[in-house]
Amino acid sequence: MKTSTKQGFTLVEIMIVVVIIGLLAAMAVPAFNKVRQSAQDKTVASNLRQLSQGADTYFTERGLSSVASADLVGTNSSQYVKTFTTVAGEAYTATILQSAAITASGIAGQRTVTLAP
Repeated sequence: MKTSTKQGFTLVEIMIVVVIIGLLAAMAVPAFNKVRQSAQDKTVASNLRQLSQGADTYFTERGLSSVASADLVGTNSSQYVKTFTTVAGEAYTATILQSAAITASGIAGQRTVTLAP
């Protein structure tokens, strides 16, 4: 007598694999979002440091105590900060005052990062 053996996976085995993959994905997505948020905050903090250093140079050279952040950023030689792009739709402090904190708000629509003087 000849018996036939079917090869392949049963429906239960496939469902178990799908559930395991779903659980792994459910754990990985929040971790990925946390790493992305941290990277965005670090980039914004770096941009704030550049604005702060450019403002300090501006204050020293011109003897003023306030400057519009738009006057610091640009590509021509009279600008103090190289053009940088926003990473999460943030908006930077419009006017920077000497010895005052600089803020970027609206990072990913909800977070704020402040650089103290």
